[in-house]
Amino acid sequence: MGRVGGQRKKGCGVVRNGHKAVARTRRTRDEAHVNVSRIGFVGFGKFGRAFAELLAEVGLDVRFLDPHTHDEDPRRVASTGELAAWSEVLILATPALAMAQILRELLPFLTPAHVVCDVASVKVVPWRALTEALGDRIPWVATHPLFGPVSLARAERPLRVVVCPQPRFPEAQQLVEALFLRVGCTIVRRDADDHDRGMADTHALAFFVAKGVLEANFPIDAPDAPPSFQAIARTVKTVREDAGHLFATIELDNPHARSARLRLMEALGRVHGQLEDADLARGDAAAEARLSLPPTMAVTPVLVETRTMIDEIDRELLALLAQRAELGRRAGAEKERLGRAIRDRGREAAMLQERRVWAEERSLDGEAVAAVFEAILHLSRRAQGA
Repeated sequence: MGRVGGQRKKGCGVVRNGHKAVARTRRTRDEAHVNVSRIGFVGFGKFGRAFAELLAEVGLDVRFLDPHTHDEDPRRVASTGELAAWSEVLILATPALAMAQILRELLPFLTPAHVVCDVASVKVVPWRALTEALGDRIPWVATHPLFGPVSLARAERPLRVVVCPQPRFPEAQQLVEALFLRVGCTIVRRDADDHDRGMADTHALAFFVAKGVLEANFPIDAPDAPPSFQAIARTVKTVREDAGHLFATIELDNPHARSARLRLMEALGRVHGQLEDADLARGDAAAEARLSLPPTMAVTPVLVETRTMIDEIDRELLALLAQRAELGRRAGAEKERLGRAIRDRGREAAMLQERRVWAEERSLDGEAVAAVFEAILHLSRRAQGA
């Protein structure tokens, strides 16, 4: 089996998120040394293909087996045996309920030199399948990357991945974590059942609400929608674009998703009942207070709404900065190919002056905006390796 350089423990911390303790690694991409180079994918759908491209960008070689895709791709192999014989790490990018059968097909070709890793969005079902099929014989690790093809295409950062602690094969866990670190991920460690509980209260609930909004034909593209509904619309769009095809898996394969849905439905039923009786409570300050949303802080409604809108704009700005940094890396690679210096002081000066003019056209302080863009240029130079 390939080995990950170093047994370093520093850089790990523990945070609490309402469930069990969650450990996160804070090592950087450059610190992640991976002594494997051949990564095989069983399943090459939207996520498998996007993750494979991410691995290829950091110099790892990829092959795949997927009977459901028929495009001409030189990385395709013809059989399970061929994929296993070539691969050092095998990534199962398949539905959770299909893993038991897939592992039965893989098992005759696996050796203790392999590491098997799943990337399903639920963890109890794959953990059980991996335990039953591979047990203590073949190293395996269960993970859930918290990103998808659309978020990768938009260069959204940071990337995160949940890794379920693997006491049977600590070296395999270290190797898999190093792979994710190598492509820029932050590692979150949670056991399988705790992961599924957390995902039921967040991931599955977001999908459930998105599906309800769509089934009810609410206008998610309404041009006059207020910020409160725009946030819901963004959730719906994200779910549809990134992982809409996983709705059944996320809701049905997670053993805790049903109870989360029922809690929400019961709560909505109570709120609906309160509103049905609201006319009887009009003029009763205590009754009307019970119908209000509890404030997060003692501030005026206008300030709460304004801060919410500022937060949304800041998130959009950060997303744009991430995209700009990715373009900076692309420009840096081209400059390196052409043998040019990373920094072009003349272009930077002209650009800053242009931004001053743009700012003043919008009644903004030109010098203050130029200072912002100086910081952005610094970020871009760092992305280009300068």
